Amino acid sequence: MTVKAGPQGAVRPHQGRIPDFFVVGHGKSGTTALWDMLRQHPQLYLPYNKEPWFLADEMRPLSALRPQGTGSTPRTVEEYLALFADATHDQRAGEASSLYLWSRTAAGRIAEMQPGARIVAVLREPASFLRSLHMQFVQVYVEPEKDLRRAIALEDERRQGRHLPKDPYWPDATLYSEHVGYVEQLRRYRERFSEDQMLVLIYDDFRRDNEATVRKVWRFLEVDDTHPVVLREANPTVRVRSRRLYSMVHTLAAGDAAVPRAVQAAAKTLAPRRLSRESAMAIRDRVVYGDPRPPDEGLMLELRRRFKDEVVALSEYLDRDMVKLWGYDRRG
Repeated sequence: MTVKAGPQGAVRPHQGRIPDFFVVGHGKSGTTALWDMLRQHPQLYLPYNKEPWFLADEMRPLSALRPQGTGSTPRTVEEYLALFADATHDQRAGEASSLYLWSRTAAGRIAEMQPGARIVAVLREPASFLRSLHMQFVQVYVEPEKDLRRAIALEDERRQGRHLPKDPYWPDATLYSEHVGYVEQLRRYRERFSEDQMLVLIYDDFRRDNEATVRKVWRFLEVDDTHPVVLREANPTVRVRSRRLYSMVHTLAAGDAAVPRAVQAAAKTLAPRRLSRESAMAIRDRVVYGDPRPPDEGLMLELRRRFKDEVVALSEYLDRDMVKLWGYDRRG
């Protein structure tokens, strides 16, 4: 098949298996669990690298800086298509980069590569989405500010290049309000794909009935929807107890040869023998991460008031009462 190399390379033919469908996001909205359950189906092929990011041009310059454990970004079209090389002729191939819905370029790049693609998006109530997203960003070094209220208050200054994270990995991610342009994000895809090519899921429905949602996606992808579903919960929201401790364990888990002596001494306290990557990851899960603290209800109310107009617009766009579903009719 012929694919375009995109704005960073000349247009030329490429041979390889082109994906048939894309789970485009949002993150922290069940996309990892959905990807995991879709991979169970014998008629579907999703590579182990869940989020290649390749078709979001904004992320390409950051690919070499991706945090440990978040996958890798192919450098060329050939490397990208190689992710799907093991898909058989009777399987539908796909990927699940949760940044594609946020990206302003991914919809166009997907349409160039695969005009007949099926698109799956998952949306979550804005305040809970941003709270969970913020905790994820703290976890993976995107956001140094552990307090969500203060992080959101820094948006305007960060747009002007001030108060950015030290050694920023992805500073644009910390403009939290830009993640909640749901209608604009969906329209970018609707401009390029027909209504029949798009499936918009709501996180609440997925949480309430995983199996029914997965079968709905299978029907949308035109594969056997009677196949058994093994329910999974993946990528749960967690709280980083200590960034200093997180940094230490992250360094050990990554297998960094240049581990400072202080870190080595602390590691011996945690584990007297040589710490393997698996052991470091286990320590991380037990010691570094904790259950999320209760949300700041005052801040949650402020966010819901702030994004009510977006929820009203989404209700009109989807022809579904999201205002009532998400409780925005009781928010004033």
